Amino acid sequence: MNLKVWLCAGSLIFPLATNAAQGRPYPDRPIRLIVPSAPGGGMDTLARFIGQRLTEQWHQQVVVDTRPGATGIIGTEIAAKAAPDGYTLLLAWVSPLSINPGLYRKLPYDVDRDLAPIMMVATTPNILVVRPSLNVASVKDFIALAKAKPGQLTYASSGIGGLSHLAGELLRTMAGINIVHVPYKGTPPALIDVTAGRVDALFAVAAPALPHIKAGKLKAIAVSNAHRWPEMPALPTVGETLPGFAAENWYGFMAPAGTPQRIIDKLNAEVARYLKDPAVTQKLAQVGFLVAATSPQDCARYIHSEQIKWREVIKTAGVRAE
Repeated sequence: MNLKVWLCAGSLIFPLATNAAQGRPYPDRPIRLIVPSAPGGGMDTLARFIGQRLTEQWHQQVVVDTRPGATGIIGTEIAAKAAPDGYTLLLAWVSPLSINPGLYRKLPYDVDRDLAPIMMVATTPNILVVRPSLNVASVKDFIALAKAKPGQLTYASSGIGGLSHLAGELLRTMAGINIVHVPYKGTPPALIDVTAGRVDALFAVAAPALPHIKAGKLKAIAVSNAHRWPEMPALPTVGETLPGFAAENWYGFMAPAGTPQRIIDKLNAEVARYLKDPAVTQKLAQVGFLVAATSPQDCARYIHSEQIKWREVIKTAGVRAE
């Protein structure tokens, strides 16, 4: 067979092979779900909820792969550089997806270029807590006291550039108050010092803060979300005093850019169907999650809006990564 015949045959065979590969059922092998945080935390729990559902429905194992470090940068980079075939996915949160792009001059990934949104999975509130001996009962009281004592009130955070830090900076700039930031290495030591009265306030993740609130060791004065938290409906939002204030912990389900749209749509539909089941929604609410389950398009828009907001807060406050 001469060269011309070989080329002609190849031109017929290769498109068929490509179409066959594109039409292969998904998934037909195990899926790796990367979580860029330490095992045992809230995001690990959320990932295992999703992974268990997909494993049961699709009869292919979803392996949760925790890759902590560098405020989510390490795990997010691994996912961003993975093959766009639907077999490596990412469950990340606000820091690696919307805060880090404004905090670091250079990242090993570009959220808009390297990642494709599947959905916004859920949010969790931060609760503005103060030491019990601080004579305030509301955000209005806290602002008034801060204005009466400029530079004397302190607020803790889980670390420079994290959401609890930037929420405090957003409060400081929107209220026009002078409060002093005290960074810690994680939420637990920050909570300890607020309960001990060594620091005045903290935007704390709900789950670890609730036992201290219920025990009377912390005083909750507001939630940082745009809307009231159904688990504590009597607790107002910061935005009820400072309109427009919102500092949510949220979790985005992502794939490497270039992943076929049919795979993204299939993942979105299956996970959304699961999360919107009333029993699942209630179970997640008990551990502090508010189900979102958005479309890929709404997820992309939200991530972009959060990037703009936090970049401006970082610039205004002069926050620099350690």
